[in-house]
Amino acid sequence: MIEYKYTRLPKDLYLGLRASVGWKHLSDRQVDAAINGCKAMVTAWDTETGEPVGMGRLVGDELVIMNIQDLIVRPSYHGRGIGSQLIRLLKEKAAEALEPGEELMFTLMCAKGRERFYEKNGFIARPTPELGPGMITYLHSEDKK
Repeated sequence: MIEYKYTRLPKDLYLGLRASVGWKHLSDRQVDAAINGCKAMVTAWDTETGEPVGMGRLVGDELVIMNIQDLIVRPSYHGRGIGSQLIRLLKEKAAEALEPGEELMFTLMCAKGRERFYEKNGFIARPTPELGPGMITYLHSEDKK
C-alpha cells in the first residue's frame, strides 16, 4: 500500500530518489536549498517497507505561478498511479491560497518521453498557437561575475 504525506525528506532519502531515476547529483548546499526552499513537498511511501518511493516539490510565489519540481517515482513503482496521485496532491496544495476569481499558472519541465503522462494529468505541451515554447539554460559557477 502507498501512503502520501506532506513532509520534507531528509537529504539522504531525497538524493536516493534522485539517484533511482538517474538524475544529477547535487551538492549539500543545493540539496538544502531544494528541500528547505520549496513551498511544499509531497512524498509517497511504501507502507510495507517504510521507504519513500516517490516525491514532488512545489516552488513559486504561491499566487501567480507555481511549478512542480522533482516529480520522481522509483522505476520499480511505475504504472501504479503514484505519479498521478502526487500531481493531484500538488495541484490541491498549489490552489489552496487562491481566492474566488483568481487563476494560478501551474507549470513543470517535462523529461523527454514523459509528455503523454503529463498530458493525461491535465498539462498541455508548448508551443501552442497561443503560447510560445518553454526555454531553458543552465548556469555554472564559472558564469558568475
